[in-house]
Amino acid sequence: MRTLLSSIQLTAILAATLFAGVLPAAAKVDTVVIDAGHGGFNIGQKNGKVYEKWLALDVALRLDRYLKSKGVKTVLTRRGDNFLSLSERVRVGNRYAKRSVFVSVHFNGASNRSATGLETFYYSKRSAALASAIQKQIVPAVRGKNRGVKYARFHVIKYSKQPAVLVECGFLTNQAEMRRCKTGTYRQAMAEAIGRGILAHLKAIN
Repeated sequence: MRTLLSSIQLTAILAATLFAGVLPAAAKVDTVVIDAGHGGFNIGQKNGKVYEKWLALDVALRLDRYLKSKGVKTVLTRRGDNFLSLSERVRVGNRYAKRSVFVSVHFNGASNRSATGLETFYYSKRSAALASAIQKQIVPAVRGKNRGVKYARFHVIKYSKQPAVLVECGFLTNQAEMRRCKTGTYRQAMAEAIGRGILAHLKAIN
């Protein structure tokens, strides 16, 4: 029996030696795809001359700079005021699906003009942790109302192959919150907070 066991153990050791390095290791997540919502003729939410497409792009560009300063690779779905379909946004992100997360930046709106606060949406269960990490950072960063982490079927997060979330950075239909969203200070704080949430998530999974 001892000889048999030794033979089995030897076989296992030889197999491990032969196949070491042959099976690919799980790819490290080192890239963030940043999607600025809307763009071009699709202005998104608005309040007077304040358009969501501009604010979302500004936060996305600030987030891009912040993450790069921390050594994280980034990809932007748009860098200017141009229109991209939802499918095109997903297609850009899915090129990096094996080693990235996808974060879509938006500003909110509601028929109820008193609605206010911040919320982060996810579709797949594996995206929930990323959404929670971001929500945990953005609420205290701008002292916003915590509307929570929520499940949703938004196209860009439903069809992304990597963990994907959509962040609502504030309500433009609320006059007081819109005035805050208009300031560079608010948008910088929001971008850095989203970035900290992403970094915390990457640290946890890598």
